[in-house]
Amino acid sequence: MVEPSARYEDVKIRLQDAVHGLEQVSGVLGIPRWWPTGSRVSVVIAHGRTDDMDDPVLADLHRELTERRYLTLRFNFPFAEAKKKRPDPVTVLRRTLRAAVAALGRDPTAAPAHLFLGGKGMGGQVAADLASSRVRVDGLFLMAYPLHPLGKPEKSNPDQLFRIISPVLFLQGSRDRTCELDLLRNTLTRVGAPSSLFVSQEADHNFKVAKKSGRQDEEVRRELAAALDDWIQKVLGSTG
Repeated sequence: MVEPSARYEDVKIRLQDAVHGLEQVSGVLGIPRWWPTGSRVSVVIAHGRTDDMDDPVLADLHRELTERRYLTLRFNFPFAEAKKKRPDPVTVLRRTLRAAVAALGRDPTAAPAHLFLGGKGMGGQVAADLASSRVRVDGLFLMAYPLHPLGKPEKSNPDQLFRIISPVLFLQGSRDRTCELDLLRNTLTRVGAPSSLFVSQEADHNFKVAKKSGRQDEEVRRELAAALDDWIQKVLGSTG
């Protein structure tokens, strides 16, 4: 019998205060083979405002990273757990993400030594907010970061980015109409933290590609995982 390279466990993340009548939210913990040996690196992934933790982009990223030996957690914010369309207040989102991070360290014998935090769209914004305040992270990754309203780069709001203190990676689609790439590149010249940008060609805000592009959504998802893996290794190499 072939031993699986990783295993996945459904987990419950307890909330500090009940939200929508919920005292906990669901998550999936990806445990790599031989954990907790090795460098013990963890990755927490937050979903966006119109999806939940089963967003195919995040589910694939979660699986790919776990197979690449990262302890990886994806989870629901309370509004997604309760099947609500309107996102929770920022304070609730922040507390939930903090609770998800804390869940990784409940077993001191298997607690991660390094933490990378990020997410897609709104999830990335919450991660950036948390990483700029009370949670120490080795790096921050922002997927499909909404730099401005849809199709309105003149209304960009980059202030949050200037508060980031950890190394940060942006994973963007070239057709994302909420993040004009030249505007992002110009903004990054003013960001104090070390920053990197990976652009997935022909991908939109949800990292989907048109059939005429000759590309497949699965190809894009593999690119994202490889880019994030490479960047994490570079960050760890520069701090080791």
